[in-house]
Amino acid sequence: MNIKPLADRVLVLPAAAEEKIGGIIIPDTAKEKPLHGTIVAAGNGTKDEEMILKEGDEVLYGKYSGTELEYEGTKYLIMRQSDVLAVIGK
Repeated sequence: MNIKPLADRVLVLPAAAEEKIGGIIIPDTAKEKPLHGTIVAAGNGTKDEEMILKEGDEVLYGKYSGTELEYEGTKYLIMRQSDVLAVIGK
């Protein structure tokens, strides 16, 4: 990964939206935006806020959190650590 977030930001790969419910195929325009994903890169934190998230963490985030960006054909979200609501335990 050539993208390295700065300060307290993380780069999140959103989970894929559901393609089917039962036997019904959902068109792209009706798919819900996923609210969870995997952290693929994290900054070092700031002097006031330690970075507690790390690469590989599965996280939940708010519906309007982060900024969408596309890199090498893959869509990511970049957001502040404080925009992450929870880490999903395994």
